[in-house]
Amino acid sequence: MTYLYIFIGGGLGSLCRFLVGKAALSMMKIDFPLGTFIANIIACVLLALIVVGTSGSSENSAWIQPLIIVGFCGGFSTFSTFSNDTFNLLEAGNVVLAVANIMVSIIVGVGLIYFIRTKV
Repeated sequence: MTYLYIFIGGGLGSLCRFLVGKAALSMMKIDFPLGTFIANIIACVLLALIVVGTSGSSENSAWIQPLIIVGFCGGFSTFSTFSNDTFNLLEAGNVVLAVANIMVSIIVGVGLIYFIRTKV
């Protein structure tokens, strides 16, 4: 069953990432890869909340981690797209935006996980 949970979560996460990307593009016409950033940040928050919420939980909720953490968050957040977006910014000569994308994504993502896991 674990593989099925991961499969379902991954498909839903990927679909949601696609929709967030399209929504971000339609709302803001900027060079910064906002859709990928938003998806990665939401995935970081969701992952941290699930880890905190399921720590010490029973066998009855063992399906939550493979479905949401491995599947959904894995499909929704996307390091490969983040890396490609950053490369595209560099290739287009947008070095400042590329560096900003790297720094902001890492600082906000890790910072949110730290805050949620230690303060919630």
